[in-house]
Amino acid sequence: MTHSSVEPRTTNTTTAEDTTAEDAGTDARPPADRSRPDRYFEISHRGSTLAREIRGGVTTFMAMAYILLLNPLILSGEDVAGDTLARSALITATALAAALTTLLMGFFGKVPLALAAGLSVSGVLAGQVVPVMTWPQAMAMCVLYGVVICLLVVTGLREMIMNAIPLALKHAITIGIGMFVALIGLVKAGFVHASEAGGPVTLGPAGQLAGWPVLLFCVTLLLIFMLQARRVPGAILMGIVVGSVAAAVLDATGVVAATSWAGGPPELTGSAVSLPDFSLFGKVDFGGWGDVGAMTVGMIVFTLVLAGFFDAMATIIGVGTEAELADDRGRMPGLSKALFIDGAGGAIGGVAGGSGQTVFVESATGVGEGARTGLASVVTGLLFAACLFFTPLTRLVPGEVAAAALVVIGAMMAQNARHVDWGDRAVAVPVFLTVVLMPFTYSITAGVAAGVISYTALKVAQGRTREIGAFMWGLTAVFVLFYALHPIESWLGV
Repeated sequence: MTHSSVEPRTTNTTTAEDTTAEDAGTDARPPADRSRPDRYFEISHRGSTLAREIRGGVTTFMAMAYILLLNPLILSGEDVAGDTLARSALITATALAAALTTLLMGFFGKVPLALAAGLSVSGVLAGQVVPVMTWPQAMAMCVLYGVVICLLVVTGLREMIMNAIPLALKHAITIGIGMFVALIGLVKAGFVHASEAGGPVTLGPAGQLAGWPVLLFCVTLLLIFMLQARRVPGAILMGIVVGSVAAAVLDATGVVAATSWAGGPPELTGSAVSLPDFSLFGKVDFGGWGDVGAMTVGMIVFTLVLAGFFDAMATIIGVGTEAELADDRGRMPGLSKALFIDGAGGAIGGVAGGSGQTVFVESATGVGEGARTGLASVVTGLLFAACLFFTPLTRLVPGEVAAAALVVIGAMMAQNARHVDWGDRAVAVPVFLTVVLMPFTYSITAGVAAGVISYTALKVAQGRTREIGAFMWGLTAVFVLFYALHPIESWLGV
């Protein structure tokens, strides 16, 4: 998932095709004198070296390895048609899908971009999809949204749609998803509880924090924020490691009872190596949606497209600019391939059984270490593949520690608020409704719908109807139907 947009630098960069032999240095050598990986990935042509690519790939993996813990944290334990998703199977599915999509990006996209399960997509699955259908049906939703995005890329409609939606609403969707993800983390950690007396939610189970695990969550959260404030590379992963060590000490000394940990105590029983659990692989069901309803299915697919849609292009171009592959107009070699692979990540994640995949902004950490080609992504993908055999190690990380990273991700996504013109009511109100309704209703669709409808209404009130556009008019009509569906069905006696 992309957690925040990487803003392209306004430098005089050029595309890889425009790089001269003088700029590339070692690229002046005849092709026959260069190694096969160098020729295939254009390593020296892009001014990089084999060592830099390997180092960049390892750095990117370290920066985003936390997804192996967070994605199962969001999805595991969810009751799906009477079944409980196994954490080991979800970890395998998460690692497998990340490995496959990142390797595809490396070998065919040939750019230093890594992909993994989008937490926004997983949030939609856990909050909106899982309660109404089976897990195989939910994975079919991922396959469908991935196919839709691929078609939008091939037909050129993806960029057209992105341009049609107001920039403020794009930022609002990112911020709102961040708040949604943060709420999931706070609930998983036990920091926020459903209130049994008074308001709808409360601090802890009865207005105060209870137990050492939630205190460890708070400490881990603050530690990650402090490391980020000092710009320490891999701050999230480092915080998780420190928090897990502290959890192991608390558990070993008997300070915390084994039953106090929400997902079980931090422990490693048996070997640290095990065979992958592929029980979710290929479990995709495109039937049985009749009970859900065509309207609900359509809204789910649309919401998943939105969740995996907007940040991808900005992230791809932003990281490409950092790697000096994109010019000032955002053009970069392999852009269409990268966008297509990002879309295909939805379908690949669905087949793997672990949520849709998207480009991660953490790819920029590898670029910062010198990565410029797809070889770095190949290294990252291979490391994700290796994680398939180390699932038992994830049991050392308690859910309360991993949940801290979800809140951090939410804070990172909220940084887009700085781009919003809060002085313009026609902008501020739709953004506000989008952001607050996503976590308050536990529905990304509800937030987007409120933002679109209010944006159109306020533009009409200002007499600025020409700024709305045909696509936004169409979206407004669909979302009005979304909110009014139950009253209309009751009126018609359906």
